[in-house]
Amino acid sequence: MFTLLKTEGRARRGQLTCAHGTAQTPVFMNVGTQGAIKGAVSAQDLREIGCQIELSNTYHLHLRPGDELVKEMGGLHRFMRWDGPILTDSGGFQVFSLSGRRKIQEEGVTFASHIDGRRIFMGPEESIQIQWNLGSDIAMAFDECVENPAPYAYVKQSCERTFRWLERCKTEHARLKQLADGVNPQQMLFGINQGGILPDLRVWHMQQIASLDCDGYAIGGLAVGEPAETMYEIIEAVEPYMPAEKPRYLMGVGTPVNILEGVARGVDMFDCVLPARNARHGKLYTWNGAMNIKNEKYKRDEQPIDPACRCPVCRSFSRAYLRHLFAAGEMLAMRLAVLHNLYFYNALMDRIRLALEEGTFEAFYREYREKLGARM
Repeated sequence: MFTLLKTEGRARRGQLTCAHGTAQTPVFMNVGTQGAIKGAVSAQDLREIGCQIELSNTYHLHLRPGDELVKEMGGLHRFMRWDGPILTDSGGFQVFSLSGRRKIQEEGVTFASHIDGRRIFMGPEESIQIQWNLGSDIAMAFDECVENPAPYAYVKQSCERTFRWLERCKTEHARLKQLADGVNPQQMLFGINQGGILPDLRVWHMQQIASLDCDGYAIGGLAVGEPAETMYEIIEAVEPYMPAEKPRYLMGVGTPVNILEGVARGVDMFDCVLPARNARHGKLYTWNGAMNIKNEKYKRDEQPIDPACRCPVCRSFSRAYLRHLFAAGEMLAMRLAVLHNLYFYNALMDRIRLALEEGTFEAFYREYREKLGARM
C-alpha cells in the first residue's frame, strides 16, 4: 500500500496505493469538507488542477445529507463524481471545535448539531460506521484533540482514552470488513497521535498506537494556535517513533512554509482549508510569496497572478480582472482564486517530489523557505 522510494535526510519520496488509485508523496490533500471545495470547485476541476487525494468530513456528511444516503447513492466517490482516492477524517476535530456543545465520556462524545441543535452521539464505532458508509479509501480513527496548552494530567488521560478508542476503531473496522455490503472493502484505517505540545506524551502515545499496526499514522492536534516552532519540535520528537514503512500524515497543516518544514521532518501527507479559505478573501500564493489581490496597486495590472504559474486562471486572466471581480462581489472571484491557490499547492508538492527524486531537496528547501513566507 505504501512504498518508500527515496529519502534525503528525513524527507521522504514515496507512493501510496489505494482502491481508487496511487498517490505520489509527499502529497497535499485538497479539502472538500461536504463533498465539494468551498468556492464552487467541482471534482472535474480537481482533476484539472492536479489534485491526487480529496478529503471530506465525517461529521458534516453525517449531518447532511447523511452517510446512509451517500451509501445508497453508491458511496462518496460516485456521489461527488470523483474517481481518485478519498480520505475522510473521523469527526474528532469537529468535536474539539464544538467545545461549548459537547460532553466527552469513555463511550464517546455527545454534542449538539451546529445546524439544528439536535443531540448527537459519536463514538469510535459510530465514526468508523459512518466512514464505512461513505466508502472512503482512508478512514481516520476517532480521537480527542485537546487544547494547546492543556493541563498535563488531562492530556495524559486523553491520550490513554484515544488509544482505547483506536483499539475499538480497529475492532469495528475489522468487523465491517467481514460484511458483504461495503462500498469500499479495501478501505484503510489510520491511527492518530495526540499529546498536545508535551513531547514525552507525544512519544509515549506514538509508541502505543504504533503497536496496533494501522495502515498509516497521523499527527493530530497541532496547528491549533501554538507557535510554528513548537509544532516543528513536536514533529521532530514523534517522527523517530513513526513506522518508516507506513505513510505519515500531518493533519490540518498548513501554509506553504509549514508544508516545506513538515516534509523536511519526514511527513508524507498534508491537508488544510487555508489555501481555499485565504483565496476566498483575496490572499493568493505565488513563488515569490503571498499577495492580496484586492490591493489598489493591482487595479491596472495586466500580469497574471504569478507569471511562473500554469494554472487555468493564470493562463487566462489578469490581476486587474481578478481584483475587479472581488471589488464587484462576483462569485467568479472566489472560484478563480481558489482554483489558483489549490493549483499552486499541488504544484508545490510536484516540485518537492522532483527535488527529492533529483537529490536537491535541501537546496530547494533553503531557497524557498524564505520566498514562500514573504509578502509581495
